[in-house]
Amino acid sequence: METSGGIRASLAGRYASALFELARDQRQIEAVGASLQTIQGTLQSSDEFRAVTTSPLIGRQDAAKAVAATATALNLDPITTNFLGVVARNGRLRQLSEIIRLFNRLAAEHRGETTAEVTTARPLDDEQVAALKANLRVRAGREVTIDSRVDPSILGGIVVRLGSQMIDASIRTKLNTLATAMKG
Repeated sequence: METSGGIRASLAGRYASALFELARDQRQIEAVGASLQTIQGTLQSSDEFRAVTTSPLIGRQDAAKAVAATATALNLDPITTNFLGVVARNGRLRQLSEIIRLFNRLAAEHRGETTAEVTTARPLDDEQVAALKANLRVRAGREVTIDSRVDPSILGGIVVRLGSQMIDASIRTKLNTLATAMKG
């Protein structure tokens, strides 16, 4: 698991850390977290917004205007709205998902939670996430935040990294193990 010092090593980590520290200093961690969750949902559901954040054809100023309009339409808190403008003007919108992921990890650390990195072949539904959280909470002995990623290359199953522990129940790993056993 990355420590907060490890998070700050990447460019996205520096942005996430700066946003987290600003939110913490202004006692707005929850509001910023909620706004970032809204942004993450919009990135996943809106092809147009995703294009604004990833297209090299959209200039920084145009991207900043589009992000400002989106922030207003989504009724985001002022800290997040200003932050998105800075990210857009600096040409870093491509890293927005990673910034959000790292901010969430810093917020979870701040709340005394452990973060589990979970990789699945398909997105988990709310019921599956709740069941996984409950199982990991028992294992970790404290609250667990799920940092979920989708990687179709694992074919199926799940890979969980909780601190230094890793549970790999992916079909890809099982097939590789079977192939190795058959060679020997």
